[in-house]
Amino acid sequence: MSSRDNDPSTTQRRTIRPQRELGVEHGQACLIVLQGQRLGQRIDLGRSPLVIGRAPDADLQLLEHSISRQHSRIWLEPSGYRIKDLDSTNKTFLNDQPIIEAELKDGDHITIGSWVFKFMDASSLEMRYHEELYLLATLDPLTELYNRRQFLELLEKELARSASHSRPLALLIIDLDNFKEVNDRYGHPAGDIVLRRVASILRDQAPQELIVSRIGGEEFAIIVPEQPIEHAVAFAEGVRAAVAALDLHADTGPPVPPGITISIGVASRDAETSTVSKLLRAADEQLYRAKQAGRNKVCSPLR
Repeated sequence: MSSRDNDPSTTQRRTIRPQRELGVEHGQACLIVLQGQRLGQRIDLGRSPLVIGRAPDADLQLLEHSISRQHSRIWLEPSGYRIKDLDSTNKTFLNDQPIIEAELKDGDHITIGSWVFKFMDASSLEMRYHEELYLLATLDPLTELYNRRQFLELLEKELARSASHSRPLALLIIDLDNFKEVNDRYGHPAGDIVLRRVASILRDQAPQELIVSRIGGEEFAIIVPEQPIEHAVAFAEGVRAAVAALDLHADTGPPVPPGITISIGVASRDAETSTVSKLLRAADEQLYRAKQAGRNKVCSPLR
């Protein structure tokens, strides 16, 4: 799938990922989103410079019309991290003061457009505390995908953004086929292996801008911003095929079933699905059709 991010009126979607997807290590300085679409999430700062801006090639892309294509840069020097405004139209603010270039200190607030970030250095105990709270509040502990609460919050925000800017939005509801039989025959440890492996496939298959969640026992969801339903259905078919091709016999530990399949229901935002509950209901109806059609299928209003 190709992302259509060139509309400057849209906002940033999925360029900030859950920390465990990034392989976060303690000891890294970071930015925490205090205000913006990904409230509470963390962007790790390594040794490479971080360019923030609206351009597609920015290291941290914030799709907002008030943000310049290359707005500011953060980089590491022997003395610590520094930030520089890149001749932006609306300036970079550090602790509410416009800056050209400045040193970053633990707890500093950076404002870029409507976004506010908090800088935390590697030694900050608050950073570690925040990380643990964030993980507990937003991630499913078994699969390390977004949990249901975070999914519903993000879906509501994506629906509002989609309606505000007249942009497409699709939703996939994914359910493992015959999963109760897996637990009954092979036991819950095997079921956990299946859930983790399927979650890994969903994460690997999804482009960065998609939002992948576990929303129930064996049920997952993927929010697909900026894509028409035809593209979302094609993506869903790829996910279904990847799971069907999964070889679980390579796993060590408890015995696992020889084959796993999923059914997927796809729906998109329109006048009839303009709220979270209506869009979820529409995707669930398509999932039911996929189950009734024999499972291991993708169903949508297109077919």
